[in-house]
Amino acid sequence: MPYRAAVHIFAVALFGGLSAPISAAPLGNAPTFARIFGDHSVLQRDRPLAIWGQAAPHARVRVTLGGGAATAVADASGKWQATLPAHHAGGPYTLTATADGVSTNLADVMVGDVYLCGGQSNMEFPARLSTGAWSGLGSPADSGLRFATIVKDSEPAPLADLHDPAPWKIAGPDTIPDASAVCYYMARALRKSEHVPVGFVAADWGGTTIQGWISAGALATLPAYRERVAQVARLAVDAPGAHADEDHRQEAWWDAHDPQASAERAWIAPGFDDTGWPVYTPNGSWKDAGVTQLSGFDGVVWLRKRVDLTAAQAAAATQMQLGPVDTFDTTWINGHRVGSGGTAWAWRIYDLPAGTLHAGANEIVLRVLGGGGPTGDPAMRGIRTTTGELIPLEGAWRYRTGMRATGLAVPPAPWDVPTSLTTLYNGMIAPIARYGWKLAAWYQGESNVGAANEYATLLPMLMADWRRASGEPELPFAIVQLANYGTPRSDPAESGWAELRAAQARVARADPHAALAVTIDVGDRFDIHPSQKLVVGERLANAARVIAYHHDGVVGGPEAIAVTRSGGDLIIQFRNTGAGLRSYGASVVIGFEVCAVTRCHFVPGEAAGSIVRLRGAGDTQSTRVRYAWADAPITNLYGGGELPVVPFELPVKDHNGNSDVVR
Repeated sequence: MPYRAAVHIFAVALFGGLSAPISAAPLGNAPTFARIFGDHSVLQRDRPLAIWGQAAPHARVRVTLGGGAATAVADASGKWQATLPAHHAGGPYTLTATADGVSTNLADVMVGDVYLCGGQSNMEFPARLSTGAWSGLGSPADSGLRFATIVKDSEPAPLADLHDPAPWKIAGPDTIPDASAVCYYMARALRKSEHVPVGFVAADWGGTTIQGWISAGALATLPAYRERVAQVARLAVDAPGAHADEDHRQEAWWDAHDPQASAERAWIAPGFDDTGWPVYTPNGSWKDAGVTQLSGFDGVVWLRKRVDLTAAQAAAATQMQLGPVDTFDTTWINGHRVGSGGTAWAWRIYDLPAGTLHAGANEIVLRVLGGGGPTGDPAMRGIRTTTGELIPLEGAWRYRTGMRATGLAVPPAPWDVPTSLTTLYNGMIAPIARYGWKLAAWYQGESNVGAANEYATLLPMLMADWRRASGEPELPFAIVQLANYGTPRSDPAESGWAELRAAQARVARADPHAALAVTIDVGDRFDIHPSQKLVVGERLANAARVIAYHHDGVVGGPEAIAVTRSGGDLIIQFRNTGAGLRSYGASVVIGFEVCAVTRCHFVPGEAAGSIVRLRGAGDTQSTRVRYAWADAPITNLYGGGELPVVPFELPVKDHNGNSDVVR
C-alpha cells in the first residue's frame, strides 16, 4: 500500500530514523504466529488467551505457554486460533506452536497487563521529544515493561494479520526514545503502582480524523457515511472501478466549480506543447518563489515536467514521490491519472502501475488547487524504483495559472489519509483487536475540531466498536481531553476547541467504563504538539487505576454539576474536588464567563470547599456559565491531586431547579 511507504518517509523526516521491520516467520512447515506476537511480548493476565496464526491447511496445531496448552485445527486457508487457559502475572515463558512435529518458539514472553494506545500525533509524539526526556529516559532497562508499535497501514478491508511485524521491545534507554511518550509514561506509572509486568501497543497516525479508526460496519450505520464507506469497500475488490468512479466524481466537482476545467484538460495530454509556459523551481511555497505571477496567488496552478528514463529505469519504477503539496493536487503521468491528495502537510507518494512509464521522455502533470503547490525538499522529489533508486525531479517545472479561488476544497477520496473512512481500523486495529487488553487509551480530536456534535456520536461508536472487536464489552477507555492551543483572547468568544472538549467530557461522563484525563493546563498555545507528555501519561494512569483497577480515587479532576442563584450571586457546585478547590497564583479564580443568551463576559470567582461563588453575577439575565471556554484559556482552578477543573458550560437553574443538559 502506498500509505505505508509515505508515512515511513514522513516519520523519518519528523521524528528521526526508524528501525526496519523484521520478519519472524520461521523456515519450513512450522506454524507461524500472527505478527502481533513476538519475543519479549506481554500477554494479558487472568483471562483466557487468544493465540492465532498460520499453518498448513487443516494442520493440527498445539500451543503451549508455561503449564497451559491448547489445540486448534487450521482451516482450508491455514488460519488457526487456539485459546490458552488464563495465567496469573508472571514469566518469562516460552510460547510454542507445534504442527506435524515442527515448532515455532517465542522467547521471553511475560504475562501481565496490556494497554492499547490509539489516536493522532499527540499519541504518536515520541518520548525523546518530551519535556524532561534528556534526564528522564536514561534509567536502566526494565524487563517488566515492554512495548510494540504498529506500523502505519491504511487498508480498504479488514486485515486478518498485520502486513508488517510489530517487534516487542524491552523498555530502556535504547528503545524508549522513539516510543509513544504518553503511552510510555502511563504504562510506567501503572507498572510502579500495580507491580506486575506491563506492555503497551501503540497504534497511532498523526493528523488523522476519528472516522478512519472506526469499522465499516459501525460507520455505515450513519447515513452521512454509508455511500462513502461502500466506496472504500469496493476499493478492496475492484480497485480500478473504485478509482474510476472517484476520478469521475472529482472531475464532476471541477466542472461544477471551475469554468475553465474542460478547456484546461487539454494540458494533461502527452505531447502537449508547453514551450510557451513560464518556469519556476518548486522549493517551498510558490508564493515565495520570487515569481511575480505566483506571489500572493491562491487558486489553480498547472505544473508540467518531462523526465527522461532508460528502459531499465522505466521498468523498475514503482512509485512517484512528490512530498507535501499545498493543497489539493491531481497528478497524471503520460496522460494516466496516478493519484490525488488534499492535505497540505501529507506526503504524496503514488503507486505507478506497470506500463505507466516508458523509455525516453515521460510527462508529469499536476493540477493544484491551493496556495503553495509542492512545498517539500526538492531533493526528496522523484521516482522510486525497485532497486531503491530515487530518480530526481529537481529543477524547473513549467507552470500556468488557472482560476483564482479561495475557500474552495475538493472533497478527498474516502480512502485518502488523513481523512479516510475506516481504513486505519482495517489496517491497524482489526488485526490485533483479539490480543487481549486491560485498557484502551485514546488521544485524538484535534483533526475533528469544528464538528463537536458529530464527535459526540463518533467517539462512543469507536469505543463500542473496539470493545466488540476485542470481545471485551466493558473494556475501560481513558480519554485525553484536548489541551489548550491557539491565541488567547481578552474577551469571550465561541470556540471549536472548547466544543470538542465538551463532547469528550460528555462521552466520558456517560460511559461507566470511561474516564477523562484533563490537560487544559499543560498545552502550548504556540504548538499543537505540547511536549509535557509526562503529566498527561500520569493523569491517564490515575484514571486507569480507578476504571481498570477499581482503586478508590478521583477521575478526571473536579467537575461542575450545577449553577444556581443565591441572592445576587451565582453558586457553582462541583464534585470530585478531593480536599477542596484551590486557586493558584491569585486569591480569585479566573476563566469563568457569565452569559446572557449569546453575550458573555468574564467574571472572577471565589473558591471554597466544593463551590465557586461568582459575586454579583446572579441577575435574571444570566442564563449560563462557562469555564475555560476558549481555544487556549488561561486557568488557575484545581482540586485534590493537582488535577485541573474540567472545562464546562452549564445553564443557570431557575427557582424550580430546571436546567438543560450539561456540556
